[in-house]
Amino acid sequence: MDDGRPLFLQIAEQVESSVIDGSLPEETRAPSTNELAAFHRINPATAANGINKLVTDGVLYKRRGIGMFVASGARDQLLERRRQTFGEKFIAPLLGEAHKLGMDAEDLKKMIDAWSDET
Repeated sequence: MDDGRPLFLQIAEQVESSVIDGSLPEETRAPSTNELAAFHRINPATAANGINKLVTDGVLYKRRGIGMFVASGARDQLLERRRQTFGEKFIAPLLGEAHKLGMDAEDLKKMIDAWSDET
């Protein structure tokens, strides 16, 4: 965990990825701040910042005296947000470059299919 981004964001994204891949299903208890802090050997306040971001985003919610839980609909919410981010980060620049090269959507589809066949 050290790609130059704040640790609390990396913690939040790790939990998000667990929700997306199903290893942390909806309505199950999420790792506690102390568990995350101990596992990653970071300050509990940093882990708490990551958890609080997820609460603010509606991914987690608190059950008083029990802990944090994954909210219903969290996986769909995260998938939609990640797809949107994927489009902004990768698809939009890809389309821009393709346009500069005189390529249309059909050309891109053919290229993607060709690359898919190679892997």
